[in-house]
Amino acid sequence: MKVCIAETDEEIAACYPIMSELRSHLSQDSFVPLVRRLGKTTGLGLAYLSEGAEIRAVAGYRISEWLAGGKYLEIEDLVSKASDRSKGYGGALFDWLISLAAQHRCRQVRLVSNVRRTDAHRFYLRKGMSMEAHYFSINVDTA
Repeated sequence: MKVCIAETDEEIAACYPIMSELRSHLSQDSFVPLVRRLGKTTGLGLAYLSEGAEIRAVAGYRISEWLAGGKYLEIEDLVSKASDRSKGYGGALFDWLISLAAQHRCRQVRLVSNVRRTDAHRFYLRKGMSMEAHYFSINVDTA
């Protein structure tokens, strides 16, 4: 197993089939430009775990800082290929992200997970994460 950061358009595009399992609203044509734009504007990075020539898991992440909590690594997305779930790929990529956070002297690793994703919540709790905040949102009418 090997974890890499997707840097080229080809590497980013190769992550799309896995990412689309979690983010089905994304189109293949818009994926690379979107990841590039988010990388420039928000610092999004895209990491992938491969075994042999096949990508098994993908994570979107960024390193940021809050007044209240200091420097942190936020996992925006973490998804394993559906046929590879419970084989340790997501866990290995998660562990790599924890190491990356430590290398960057982050105080915490954080993520937001939809309340309906109970399997993901069990995974995060098994990995030692705790639920420590509520996330609130409101849709804004931009018309």
